[in-house]
Amino acid sequence: MFADRNQVVLPLNVGVKIPKDDHVFKLVEICDKLDYTKLYKEYVKKWRKIDPATLFIIMVYAYMRGIYSSREIELACKTDIRFMWILGNDEAPDHSTIARFQNGKLVPVIEDLFYQLVGQLIEMGEVSYSNVFIDGTKIEANANKYTFVWSKAVEKNLKKLDEKMERESSRIAVSYCLSEDLSYDECLAALMQLASLQGIEFVHGKGKRKTQLQRDIDTLMAMGDKRHGYLKSIEIAGKRNSYSKTDNDATFMRMKEDYMNNGQLKPGYNVQIAVESEYIVGVGLFPNPTDTTTLIPFLERMRNHTGIKIENLVADAGYASEENFDYLDRNSQNAFIKPQLYEVSKTRKYKQDKFRPEHMEYDKVNNEYICPNGKRLIYKYTTRHTSDNNYESCRDVYECESCEGCPYRSQCHSSQNNRRIRVSHKLNEQNRKATELITTDEGIILRMNRSIQVEGAFGVIKQDFSFRRFLTRGKPKVETQFFLIAFAFNIEKLCNRIESNRFGKSLFDIA
Repeated sequence: MFADRNQVVLPLNVGVKIPKDDHVFKLVEICDKLDYTKLYKEYVKKWRKIDPATLFIIMVYAYMRGIYSSREIELACKTDIRFMWILGNDEAPDHSTIARFQNGKLVPVIEDLFYQLVGQLIEMGEVSYSNVFIDGTKIEANANKYTFVWSKAVEKNLKKLDEKMERESSRIAVSYCLSEDLSYDECLAALMQLASLQGIEFVHGKGKRKTQLQRDIDTLMAMGDKRHGYLKSIEIAGKRNSYSKTDNDATFMRMKEDYMNNGQLKPGYNVQIAVESEYIVGVGLFPNPTDTTTLIPFLERMRNHTGIKIENLVADAGYASEENFDYLDRNSQNAFIKPQLYEVSKTRKYKQDKFRPEHMEYDKVNNEYICPNGKRLIYKYTTRHTSDNNYESCRDVYECESCEGCPYRSQCHSSQNNRRIRVSHKLNEQNRKATELITTDEGIILRMNRSIQVEGAFGVIKQDFSFRRFLTRGKPKVETQFFLIAFAFNIEKLCNRIESNRFGKSLFDIA
């Protein structure tokens, strides 16, 4: 016999039907302790259909369940008892309300809410910023992969256009008995004044005959508009080598998900995260595809929000640079960063290559290198390079006194001139210290944990959360979406650590 589904029953608290170990309870417990003052200030009117704090909890729980579409979140609020329990007596929000909340109200406050969560983890003893693992990955932007704009191509076309504008301005000026030395702006202004004096009425459209004067003015104005477009493209690109027309903040990068195996560039963002005790404790999005230049601004941003200095920083060889080592040393932070040639230096080919500068004998007194043939490489000059962060690095250049008749010449170098090498003594010393640090017992444990914790976090986000492509456009909105992902990840991780009795354990031991 079927149950009578139309029978009148008293209102029921749907919470009693939710399993007691469901992660939604821990989420609400954590979120109820957050300070939503900044979020409420984003609303001008006091009256709201749904409480912003409740809406935030709904967003986080949706991300915990791998639901990112505003329409799917709306459907879940109407059909899922866990979402209904979060809403209480409130009606399910409309998908447009959810979209406006995520892409508008939440943008300026999400970072503050995220670091409040990190603060709670600190109070629990789960996070202390003692051993922080940093890594990055590239996530595809919500942009068409064929809408690329390359900075070098724009600059090249702009140079050609400037030359063409100069030629056309001189030709047109001469045809109206004007000076051929007039600039583009002066020529266009003179023609406009001439058209005004002659009372020429500009016409457009099919079947209208333009005067020669209007045609020349249109030619100049079209080139001016084109030049304005090039300048705007250069301004949008900034220091980047490319950007997408669909999402101007996205840069074209090589992604790990290369299905055609042809190295195709796709618009995306370089996502940086800091992980400690398996929790994400810092998030940053950058337009540059390399990790080297992201470390310092990422650490500064984290310190501005937390006020805490990281004791031990662990990262892979992609972050090894003289500037980064110097920054960490000045801030008294231990850098467990693998030197760029660390893995290569362990190969037989590297060890047997006696012509590498690091394998040559160095005469510190005379500041000279001695090659395997006994020839001296004499100091010539120092080159200097300034990074985007205004850091100046130096390289000393040494040249062999004479390579003529050397039996090792074909093995040493292929240049027709004498052998030259560039050496950074400061970077060599930094690499030596870094190698000593990462090969200690503590360094070995931390390096093992880096591959487990920070790379494991990206694996969970991409595989378990099925998040491989951003759904919004523009860096502020994209960053907001990833902060929500990180918030949801941390709640899931907290629940899992409690269930697996890993609460309070920050590192994995070597098996």
